[in-house]
Amino acid sequence: YGEDIADPKGGVFTATKGLTKQFGKDRVFNSPLAEASIIGTAIGLAVTGWKPCVEIQFGDYIWPAMMQIRNELASMRYRSNGNWKCPLVIRVPVGGYIHGAICHSQSIDGYFMHMPGIRIAYPSNASDAKGLLKAACRMDDPVIFMEHKGLYRQGFSSTPEPDENYILPFGKAKIIQEGNILTIITWGAMVQKCIESV
Repeated sequence: YGEDIADPKGGVFTATKGLTKQFGKDRVFNSPLAEASIIGTAIGLAVTGWKPCVEIQFGDYIWPAMMQIRNELASMRYRSNGNWKCPLVIRVPVGGYIHGAICHSQSIDGYFMHMPGIRIAYPSNASDAKGLLKAACRMDDPVIFMEHKGLYRQGFSSTPEPDENYILPFGKAKIIQEGNILTIITWGAMVQKCIESV
């Protein structure tokens, strides 16, 4: 669930279009415009055995939910000596490109990459997004799944779809091009920019 994700709209970027029809309105539905409530209820669902996947409409809107994310979600394993799990996926469109100015263009990855207790996914193309999202939904730890808005409508990010069982494991780097002069480590929309620059 999340802000405007249900059909017929399917989110502001139409990334969830068709999911209500496929999975039903009890599983794919709109939430109020209240990020702290979205994350708070998702944490409650996760600790009671559900595996929620929620969307915060823009990375810029995640800040009202920081108390829930930092003090509740990220510290769940630590507070329980590793005994409590919180299998929650938070999908978040991030970054610039859409001419959204200060309230629709923030890159939040640097902040969350320094927060213990949260796993991060930040795919650079459609097939990696599918494989990483499936892996994230199977984890017992919280995942912030960042989707760069600049990739939603780009032809280069529309990679061939792997088979339906494709899962891309977390923690393993993908080597795009090998050489012996330069090493570039990047993620998200910058992968294509780096490919174009070398």
